[in-house]
Amino acid sequence: MEEGGCCTSSRKQKQNRQDKPYRGIRMRKWGKWVAEIREPNKRSRIWLGSYSSPVAAARAYDTAVFYLRGPTARLNFPECIVKDNDEQPLELSAASIRKKATDVGARVDAALHASTSESKSIRFFDKPDLNEYPSPEISEDN
Repeated sequence: MEEGGCCTSSRKQKQNRQDKPYRGIRMRKWGKWVAEIREPNKRSRIWLGSYSSPVAAARAYDTAVFYLRGPTARLNFPECIVKDNDEQPLELSAASIRKKATDVGARVDAALHASTSESKSIRFFDKPDLNEYPSPEISEDN
């Protein structure tokens, strides 16, 4: 009986990783990804926004957790954090952390959306026009 319990727990872990690919985010029933973070030593949460991609939500979370917990925070994308030279990470209010995180998330979401729309338009132009007659150079009669 214990073996079955072991298999179901590993199955749940795999499903959880697929449902929640990054730390600090979750997916709504209708497909949007949202990010929020709990404030240290408080019961309140900081709402970080709703995004169309999990990467954008995770980047918003990373920005907020960096400003709340400093450089030792566990991040989804540690290589992508941009540090402001003039500000101390731990001295920001919840509203300013929310603004910084939503700005980052919105920029990432827009960049991902632009890259997918560009790749769709490139694929569209790569398709041959089936109504066009073949040129004499390409014809198989030669």
